[in-house]
Amino acid sequence: MTNSSALSSARTQTLIGRLGEIRTDWQLDEIRALFALPFADLIYHAQRVHRANFDPNEVQVSTLLSIKTGACPEDCAYCSQSIRFETGLKSEPLMDMEDVLEKARVAKANGATRFCMGAAYRSPKPKQLAQIVEMVKGVRAMGMETCVTLGMVNSEQARQLKDAGLDYYNHNLDTSESYYKEIITTRTYQDRLDTLQAVREAGINVCCGGILGMGETQLDRAQLLHTLATLPQHPESVPINQLMQVEGTPLHGATKVEPFDFVRAIAVARLLMPRAHVRLSAGRSDMSDETQALCFLAGANSIFYGDKLLTTENPDENHDRDLFERLGIRGEVLRTEASCRRAENAEAATA
Repeated sequence: MTNSSALSSARTQTLIGRLGEIRTDWQLDEIRALFALPFADLIYHAQRVHRANFDPNEVQVSTLLSIKTGACPEDCAYCSQSIRFETGLKSEPLMDMEDVLEKARVAKANGATRFCMGAAYRSPKPKQLAQIVEMVKGVRAMGMETCVTLGMVNSEQARQLKDAGLDYYNHNLDTSESYYKEIITTRTYQDRLDTLQAVREAGINVCCGGILGMGETQLDRAQLLHTLATLPQHPESVPINQLMQVEGTPLHGATKVEPFDFVRAIAVARLLMPRAHVRLSAGRSDMSDETQALCFLAGANSIFYGDKLLTTENPDENHDRDLFERLGIRGEVLRTEASCRRAENAEAATA
């Protein structure tokens, strides 16, 4: 962080005084100033803002299933599923409905409250979308929240998913707009923003975040979070991923993100988007328990549960249960129930 990018002492104190406000007018220099805070101060402010909006000992648990694997025409430099790279991944067609529902039943039995379905498409075709719509209906009938990530969708496709009862649509920005062309050339940053707009206008909750460890700078990370935090409405879910390096992809062998830098990004995301679920997402299998604990302390309150994230490794459920027990963390109940409980607690405290 250079002196020219830092805020004055007075402006920094004004910024700190406003932390916790729901804002979409963040300035990039403010975000860079948050990244520049002493680590202990940053964690302190992130924790107090987190406590003002969530139970600090609850974590929302999701399960992610690849319902169609590989043969994706995109050239995302991190992805094992691109047809352009030799990663040894076996392509698989769209799963049968009953197989997907059985995976959802298992996920629910293991404590997941949201079931996320990912398909390696540039954009789903009508027949594919019709099948996925039925999957959404089936999972939702089990009493779980539903999420899909299908690549780009237009307004009509988003409306079909909304009519099926879809709760969340995931479409990550991945990195800053200025660095994006170094990672992906087959679609533009604006393409991604257009999908987010279509999803939001359809009334579906937005799940959108990025990936750290792809060779980006701290400025790129600040710019990514600036884009997310200045959308007309903050994403309800913000996954922060650590790159899972896959042999055969262009990013295999990239310098890994430093753990404290990753924790800083979690904390800044919490401060910028106080009411979003900040998800500690891909890359947890390469993190120590201590790093994960710092992420929870910094405001992460969502994880993916299960031994696979699409095609990459994830800690198994037993390890996560053990970590939760050691940290005194419990899984969050469904959003509507949690909201009712928080309201009841607030009412009791003021009675």
